[in-house]
Amino acid sequence: MNVSPLDLRQQRFGTSMRGFDKVEVTSFLMAVADDYEQALRETDRLRTDLARLEGIVSQHRENEKNLQNTLVTAQKLADDIRANAEEEARRVVRDAQSRSELLLQKTESRLEDIQREIDGLKLKRRDVENTIESTIQALRNTLEFVKEQETREREDRILLHRPRLAEPDARRG
Repeated sequence: MNVSPLDLRQQRFGTSMRGFDKVEVTSFLMAVADDYEQALRETDRLRTDLARLEGIVSQHRENEKNLQNTLVTAQKLADDIRANAEEEARRVVRDAQSRSELLLQKTESRLEDIQREIDGLKLKRRDVENTIESTIQALRNTLEFVKEQETREREDRILLHRPRLAEPDARRG
């Protein structure tokens, strides 16, 4: 049975011989009706607050769910970025190693070429030195020959220019 404040205010009781005081009962019913009305208003207000708070809680739960989804997505994205960065770093290192190996091979090849050039130049130097030494020796030999020739020619001239002594046997005869 639902009793409203209005029901309490309009309620009338029959009289009996030894009954209650009508004013007192009416006054009590009015006070009870006022309290009951106030309790109903408070209940309505609390229901409204409860609905509002449930809405807020629901919104917070929705926000929390969205935040969790966002965090999961952000974590997945961070993991993907980290994995991609690590893969990119490995690729860069591989490329750098490949380039360094290629550069090292080219450098070693160039070093071998330069060493061959040096060895070739050393051989040419030895050949040039030998040629120069041979030329110097040939020039020395030529110079000695020329000197010897000059000495012989001088001696021959000296012999030619010496007065001849009369041959004793041919003139006396």
